[in-house]
This record gives sequence, C-alpha cells and structure tokens, in this order.
Amino acid sequence: MWVDPQHDPRVTGVDPVGEKETVWEYLCRYRMTLVLKCEGLDASQMARRAVPPSSLSLLGLVRHLANVEHYWFHRVLQGKPGHGPFEMPGYPDVDFDGALPDETCVAEAWGAWHAAVEASDDWMVGEDLDREVPFDGATVEARDVLLHLLEEYARHMGHVDLLRECLDGRTGQ
Repeated sequence: MWVDPQHDPRVTGVDPVGEKETVWEYLCRYRMTLVLKCEGLDASQMARRAVPPSSLSLLGLVRHLANVEHYWFHRVLQGKPGHGPFEMPGYPDVDFDGALPDETCVAEAWGAWHAAVEASDDWMVGEDLDREVPFDGATVEARDVLLHLLEEYARHMGHVDLLRECLDGRTGQ
C-alpha cells in the first residue's frame, strides 16, 4: 500500500452530490495522487527519465500539468491570452525538456502547479457547467473542459505510477 488507508488524504469521507461536485472530487483525488507519488524524491529523481529516449519524467509531468490547468481554466474558460508557466512558442515540449535535476527547477514547478490549481479551484466555484465557451472555431461547454482535465490527469497518473516504480520499486494505490 502506498499509504495506510486510514491516513489516505484522498479519502475524505464526504460523498459529493451532483455532477460538478462529483467530477471535481475525482479531479482533486488525482491531484493528491500526483503529490503523494512525488513525495520524498530529490531533484535528480524527479527529473529522471525512465524510458529513454522519451523526455517523460515526474518533474516534466508536474510542469505539464501546470500548463494544462492554466490552458483550460485561464485561456479556454476565461478567454484570457497568455502562455502557461512552462510554455514557449515554437518549442512544444519545453515543459518536459526543461525538467532539470535542480532543486530550483523542482520548486518552480511545484509553485506554478499549486498556483494554477488554486486559480482553477477559485474559478470553478462559480462556474456553470452548461456555459459555452469558444474553442477551436466552435464552442464547448465548461463541462467538457472539466471532463477533459479529469481525463488528462487520469492518463498521466498511469505515467506517474510507472515512473515512480522505476525509481524505487514503490507501487500502490
């Protein structure tokens, strides 16, 4: 077991009611899983690429998910311009390629991710899931954005599991 089930922060004992609360609860659990799976690792471990030549690393995923949160909540739902914290025009993989085994890089990644998550949470409090927003020449409902974010985290938590297991053999929920 990764953590003692009695002390698992993802188990809140609160049963969400309704679509928005249920999906949001799942998203929060995936976010907590990211934090749990990265706890106790140093900068070198966070930046280690377990499957060369891929640039996939735990640190790269933290940076990528900070960009994902920013993109969907800041740019799509709020319609605000601007790049994510680890985006660079013309360099699509800078979030992964720039994940260096340096404590400052790790601190910046977590700081940007926490800030993006907090901004997303603040925005979602008042969001109507039926609201439509422009996207790729058409419109999407805010619900679609939230479900996409949930899917993105779910997919990447599989990567996180494998990357952590490659580092120290640790597996679990």
